[in-house]
Order: sequence, then C-alpha cells, then structure tokens
Amino acid sequence: MVRPRIGQGVVVDVPATTANIGPGFDCLGAALDLGNRFELRVIEGSGERFDLIIQGSEGSHLRGGPDNLVYRSAQRVWREAGEEPVALEAKVLLAVPPARGLGSSATAIVAGLIGANALVGEPLNPEKLLELAIDIEGHPDNVVPSLVGGLCMTARTASERWRVLRCDWDPAVKAVVAIPAIRLSTSEARRAMPRSIPIPDAVVNLGAITLLLQGLRTGRGELIADGLHDRIHEPYRWGLIQGGRAVRQAALAAGAWGCVISGAGPTLLALAPASLAAAVSLAMVAAWEAEGVASNGRVLDLQLAGSRWQALPDATSGGVDG
Repeated sequence: MVRPRIGQGVVVDVPATTANIGPGFDCLGAALDLGNRFELRVIEGSGERFDLIIQGSEGSHLRGGPDNLVYRSAQRVWREAGEEPVALEAKVLLAVPPARGLGSSATAIVAGLIGANALVGEPLNPEKLLELAIDIEGHPDNVVPSLVGGLCMTARTASERWRVLRCDWDPAVKAVVAIPAIRLSTSEARRAMPRSIPIPDAVVNLGAITLLLQGLRTGRGELIADGLHDRIHEPYRWGLIQGGRAVRQAALAAGAWGCVISGAGPTLLALAPASLAAAVSLAMVAAWEAEGVASNGRVLDLQLAGSRWQALPDATSGGVDG
C-alpha cells in the first residue's frame, strides 16, 4: 500500500446500467454505452472532507461532505485496507441522470471504490471490490455490470458467496431507453412492492428469465418478447410512472419486442431489432410528450469493458502518477 499524496488523482469511467430487465428483479443487469466520469484528487484537509463539483445539466441537488456516496464508498476501501482516510475532491462529468433508473448511484459507489483503491496502490482485488459494492448498494443488479461490464446475472450461493455469470447479448439487439424529466427514487419504488410474492408469480418469472436470456443470446425476438414479462415488481410500479403505460404501448406499436421499467424507473427500456430501434425511440418520446412529460430517447449498445481508471497528472508536481 502507498499513502496518497496531496495533488495525486485518478479518473474513473463508469457505465450506466439497466437493471431487472423485466423478470430479473435484483439479479440481472446490463452495462450500457453511456457513463459518468469521476476525477478524484487528494486535497488538503481532514479525512472527513469531500468536495463535489458537478459538470452537467443534471445533479445540481447533489452535495459533497462525508455522507456523499462516492466518499462513503472510498472510506470502505481504506478501512478494509487499513489505511487512514484522506480528503478528496471529485469532479463529476454527469451523463447518467440521478433517480432515473439507470444506475446513477451504482456509478458513484463503483467510482469511489475503484478510485480509492487505485490511490493506495490497489490492495483490494476485484472480487473484494465487487463484494463491497454489493454490500453498499444492497443488491447486485446495477453495481456488478457497472464494475465488470456486459450482461450479468448475479446470484448468492448456498455458501453465501456471490457468483457472477457474464451472459451473451446478440449485438443485433438494441437497448432503447426513454429517459423522462421526472424522477423516481429507488426507495419509493421499493415501498410500492408487497412484502411477499405469490408462488405462481415467482414461477412465471423463473420461466420468463430463461426465455429472455436465451433470446438475448441468440437475437430471437420471439423469445425476448415472451421473456420480458414480470410479476414480481413491475405490476406494482407502473402506477408510479406518469404516462409509462402509454409509452410502453407506443414502443410495442413501433416494433419493439418488449418494453419494461429500467431499474426502479422512471426510465423505460425497450428491446428492439437494430432496423427499428430509432423508430421505437421516436415513438416513445412522442408518447411521453403526449402525456405532458419531456424525455430523451437513446439507442444504446451493451458496454463490455466495465469500469476503468487511469492516473491524473500530479497537481502539485506536474508529473504523472503510475
């Protein structure tokens, strides 16, 4: 381990994610080619100081301080590594809007973990970082693909160990996201769900996720369409998303195989063939506009690389940290 110097910094690029993807509640997620960039630099001050600078049209409500999610995640790394905390400044180029169901909080967690680990010489291995990320987030479906990229199914084994499977995604399948101007917190979306799920509903989801994964692997639209059905979380959440059902119908009418809530929402995810993806995006945006909600439509590919970091030039010496 190395003690980070004042002026030393790293930049961490973290992809957005779409989680659940219909029947994969809290266990299935995919990294998308949209992301946040975090520049973390050691500054003067106590181990409780965290300065936050947001660059972008979103996130003006986010604040620094010791309770910030990036800094809390960094503190976990230093505690695990037996290292004293340091003061940090974070400049965040925010492209993943908060509270929209695209894993914004997961990007903060992952950036804090990876950045803090890099600043002290990477004493924690990737498996430990993944374990910490899941523990901080509380569920794996966003943080795992944020870390490792791709389409990930994550399960806790009988021995309480986390097991991650990277699943295939045919590049002909496009992810179309319609991101509304409204926000929905994960905690609010979770409160809408019942405390228990009927066994028949759980069985439907088990079958649906099998069809969905096979459809994504092969690009077979009919399997994707049959697999994008959920009875665990979506029936209880659609009512929280203004105009959501109308947008879903517009996506299907434009040729999408299916349309589901991305994460906890309110962003909606449609899966569509490449030839129809742009039309699906336009239809979703138009449907939301008709409901009085401004939105941004994007056609995205799977991001396979996961999160990456590199050193920043030393702010005090002008050199480059290795």
